Amino acid sequence: MATKLYVGNMSFKVIEDDLGNLFAQFGNVLSAKIITDRETNRSKGFGFIEMEEQSAADEAIRELNESVWMDRKLVVNAARERTERPRYNDRY
Repeated sequence: MATKLYVGNMSFKVIEDDLGNLFAQFGNVLSAKIITDRETNRSKGFGFIEMEEQSAADEAIRELNESVWMDRKLVVNAARERTERPRYNDRY
């Protein structure tokens, strides 16, 4: 079963191929997604990795969380389900 990881505090220069390659050393990466701003299309500095094996994902968390990559100290942990929240315009 696939495991999704959150990767935060990334350099804004990181592209999805870089991110996927970083995690590939621990196991098969199914997808790598960097979250971007809708208006500017610039990276928001975080993204998600989907790995095929739970054991590979656990090893990646142990090895990469708080490690320095591209001059930034990464935050890597299991992704949580997104909670629904009202859009800005719906709140006011």
